[in-house]
Amino acid sequence: MTQEEKIEKIAGHIEAIIELMGEDPGREGLRKTPLRSAKALAYLTSGYAKDAGQMIGEAVFGHEGSRLVVVKDIEFYSMCEHHILPFFGKVTVGYIPDGKIVGLSKLARIVDVYARRLQVQERLTSQIANALQQTLNPKGVIVACTAQHMCMKMRGVEKQDSATTTVDYTGIFEDSPALREEFFRSLAH
Repeated sequence: MTQEEKIEKIAGHIEAIIELMGEDPGREGLRKTPLRSAKALAYLTSGYAKDAGQMIGEAVFGHEGSRLVVVKDIEFYSMCEHHILPFFGKVTVGYIPDGKIVGLSKLARIVDVYARRLQVQERLTSQIANALQQTLNPKGVIVACTAQHMCMKMRGVEKQDSATTTVDYTGIFEDSPALREEFFRSLAH
């Protein structure tokens, strides 16, 4: 099935949902909504068609240093798999090279690969850390993610100021509280 065929099929389902909610999908403001919504969903879940390892590709370079590399505040937008509502925030990625470094923009692209799927924040954080560990094989990776969830703001408990932070780490970060502390100190600057 082509991407266009998938989008058309999704649009048909969205039209049916609109009808089931009691609206007229043929009314002026809604006529193109099913197709627009289907295209938006296809974009918001485009991470399924991407591979983080391939995303890094040839952007790996030799480097003999062994200090902490941190890319802060990579914004992301994702969709909660429980309610299909948005959650969004920022990810900070740190790693300690072991002979190789990666182009910095690739770290943001890895975040997008996993954010553009139906997700939970805990898995998103873990997938980013594991993808970088597997593709770059550094001494260790640490990822912190802070997000706001529309499923908590728009429905349910309706807590407008809540935010969730998740952290995952691999390698040397597992055994070194001092390195984890260095990473968290870098977040404060």
